[in-house]
Amino acid sequence: MFFIKQELPINGGIRAKEVQLIGDNGEKLGVFSLRDALNLAEEKKLDLVLVAPQANPPVCKIMNYGKYKFEQAKKEKEAKKKQKVVEIKEIRITPNIEEHDFNFKAKNARKFIEDGNKLKITLRFKGREVNNAHLGEEVLNKFAQNLQDIANLDKKPKLEGKSMFIMLSKKV
Repeated sequence: MFFIKQELPINGGIRAKEVQLIGDNGEKLGVFSLRDALNLAEEKKLDLVLVAPQANPPVCKIMNYGKYKFEQAKKEKEAKKKQKVVEIKEIRITPNIEEHDFNFKAKNARKFIEDGNKLKITLRFKGREVNNAHLGEEVLNKFAQNLQDIANLDKKPKLEGKSMFIMLSKKV
């Protein structure tokens, strides 16, 4: 269910002595007393909607409010449909990764990036492997090198505790 962010005052909810009136087909009708404007809207079997309360006098429009709310909800839903949510995918590797495993992970990484997702490649050190952090950095740089034709390196290799990571995103 979609709702308009702000509800507009309609018919009896309007608190003004006189209003600038806009007809149901968009033409300006002039300044009317609230009672006359309500009668005019009622004659056409439509609603009187306050569209600009800050104006002097406030601006009201004669319209089918239910239809208006439905159109607004439809527009909102359509806008939401067109939004692209960027996901961060993660691939985990070790510093002593074999060539076949490297190629397999690189193929998956390529697929994730081509789908428009960001990619985080995390390299985990076990035990004393962290003493040779330069080996891990070489593996991560090799990954970035392998994907440089379709991806940009957002974050250079960074060591945090017993893991090192890089961030890649699709080239524009």
